[in-house]
Amino acid sequence: MKSEQSVDLFNVNRLLMGEGIPFSFLAEVLLRTTVMFFIVLFILRLSGKRGIKQLSVFELAIIISLGSAAGDPMFYEDVALLPAILVFVIVISLYKLITYLTGRFEKVEEFVEGKPVKLIEHGKILYNSFRKESLAYDELFSQLRQQSVSHLGQVQSAYLETSGDLSIFYFPDAEVISGLPILPDIYETPCTEFHVGTTYSCKHCGEMKPDLHPSKPCDVCGENEWLEASDELRLK
Repeated sequence: MKSEQSVDLFNVNRLLMGEGIPFSFLAEVLLRTTVMFFIVLFILRLSGKRGIKQLSVFELAIIISLGSAAGDPMFYEDVALLPAILVFVIVISLYKLITYLTGRFEKVEEFVEGKPVKLIEHGKILYNSFRKESLAYDELFSQLRQQSVSHLGQVQSAYLETSGDLSIFYFPDAEVISGLPILPDIYETPCTEFHVGTTYSCKHCGEMKPDLHPSKPCDVCGENEWLEASDELRLK
């Protein structure tokens, strides 16, 4: 039976530096970190000038794959610099190759980058398309509200870009239609009473129903939560 190895509890040197590592290794950490920092900076410079929010899934995968290669050699004494640098060379070479292929072949571009998805059309959520995306209602409505949209009837169409941004096209003021309110204080309170002559909007897809019968579910998404539709103009 293997004997338990004794541990020198509260040993300052072990806590601060680890087993058997001298404090002089900190000078090497300084060198390692400086070298890897400038390599990362150089790689990011090669990848272009787009901001982090604008990174595609492919570019984000590149950044993540480089994370360990950059971090480990900075402070692990048994991780050498040259293998880490080789990882960088291979990854950036693959990045350049795939970028070239995406520029030449549409199928490769679609596979790597994806393509924009229309989520809203004529003031209504395209329910089937929306359900296929990893996007919550709160995220969609938050991006709309940041562009002063208070209900879907102000939106002619909206596209989810490959970067995760939302491109929004608006109805002119004279053409705004009734739509689903997306302000939190209204959206979180579905109607419990229904009145003749009032138009209601499905909380889940924006489908419009005049003179709604409260027991009838939505014809588009099958849900049965409704809000009184709004037709106010968008504040600019």
